[in-house]
Amino acid sequence: MLTKNRRLFYMVSAVFLILLAPLVAMQFTQEVNWTIGDFIVAATILFGTVSIIELLLRIVAQPKVRVVLVIGAILLLLLVWVELAVGIF
Repeated sequence: MLTKNRRLFYMVSAVFLILLAPLVAMQFTQEVNWTIGDFIVAATILFGTVSIIELLLRIVAQPKVRVVLVIGAILLLLLVWVELAVGIF
């Protein structure tokens, strides 16, 4: 897998590291209190974003368009994450 598609491997690894952060924090403080549902929602959002970014990078050939679309996908991820965390809207 690593030799076939390193980019996807690194993106999925980054998702696991991001999900590992609250899991480790829960061991040291009471202020981080995620349930299994929180991890499922976070994993779904993160893996969905990684899948969309990978699809965009495979389909779109123009570098400038790729950058704009990937930034848009990341901004959408952040918007959803913040909304779920604090409910801005």
